[in-house]
Amino acid sequence: MTLAPAGFGTPILVVAFNRPEALESLIARLREIQPRDVYVAIDGPRSDRPEEERKVQACRDLVASIDWNCSIRTLFRDRNLGCGRGVSGAIDWFFSQVEQGIVLEDDVIPDPSFFGFCQELLDRYAGDDRVFAVTGCNFVPPSAQSHPEDAYRFSRVAHIWGWATWRRSWDTYRLDLQGWRKELGARHLWRSSGRSVSGSLFWAMTFELMARKQVDTWDAQLVYAAMRQDKLIATCNTNLVENIGFGDDATHTLETVAIEPVGSVTLPTQPVKVEADDKADAWTRLHHFQVTLPGIAHQAFNFATRKFRRAA
Repeated sequence: MTLAPAGFGTPILVVAFNRPEALESLIARLREIQPRDVYVAIDGPRSDRPEEERKVQACRDLVASIDWNCSIRTLFRDRNLGCGRGVSGAIDWFFSQVEQGIVLEDDVIPDPSFFGFCQELLDRYAGDDRVFAVTGCNFVPPSAQSHPEDAYRFSRVAHIWGWATWRRSWDTYRLDLQGWRKELGARHLWRSSGRSVSGSLFWAMTFELMARKQVDTWDAQLVYAAMRQDKLIATCNTNLVENIGFGDDATHTLETVAIEPVGSVTLPTQPVKVEADDKADAWTRLHHFQVTLPGIAHQAFNFATRKFRRAA
C-alpha cells in the first residue's frame, strides 16, 4: 500500500450537513495524511426539522478537531440550500479559490492511497482537455474491465464517491439542465451512452428529470457536463472508497449499493491510453445503473417512493 505523504499538498473540500458521526470518521482519515489546505462547507438546517439544528451545529463544532498544521476555510450556510444547490454551491466556492482539488462528501471514507492517486492523476492530466475528472470509486469487478492489470481506466460516467477535478472542468458545470436536448442531440447522446438504446433512454430520462427539477441533486449534472463535451473520467480499477452514509437519515443513499471491496493502489501508476473502457462502462450500465426495462421501472418506483416520503 502506498500512502500519501504527511502534509498532503492537493486542496481538499469536505462537504457536510447533519451527520457528525460520519464527518468525525472522515476527519480522522484526513488526520492520517494531514492535508495542508482544507475547505469545509456545511449546509444549514432545514426550517421544518428543529432537531436538525443541533446536528448541523455538531458538524460545525467538529471543524475545531482539525488539529494538524493546515489552512482551514469554512462555508457555513445559515439556511438549508438542499442537495443540489448546497453541494454545487460548495464546489463553486472551492474552485473559485483553487485550480485543482479533491471533493469528499462527509460519508465517503477513502483508503489512504486514494489521495496520492488523485494528486498524481490531477498533475498528469492537468493540461489534457480530454480528461474531465478523476475518481477513486469503482463498481466494476476485474473480470468486467478490459485491462484489470492497469491501475486505472477511462469512463464516460463520473462517480462522485471520492473524486477530484480541475477548475477548467468545473467551470463547464451547471445545475440547471433546461434546454439540454438542444445541446446534446440524439446521435451525441447515443454515442455518449455507449451506443446503447437502453442507456440513451436512461440518461435522457435522468437529464429530463434534472431539467424539470424533479430530483434535488447535483451529480447527474456532472455526468451531463462530461458527456456534452465528450470528456472522460480517469477511474481507478481498484475501489479506493467506502461509503458509510446508507440509512434512513440519508438524502439519496437509502438503499445499499454494491461496490467493490476497498483496496489500495500502488504509486506511481503507469499512464494508460486515454480512451473509454467500453466493456467496463457496459457492466456499469447494466449492473450499477440497472439500465434494463425492469431496472428502469424499479428506479421509477424508487423515485416515486422517495418523493412520497419527502412530501409526507
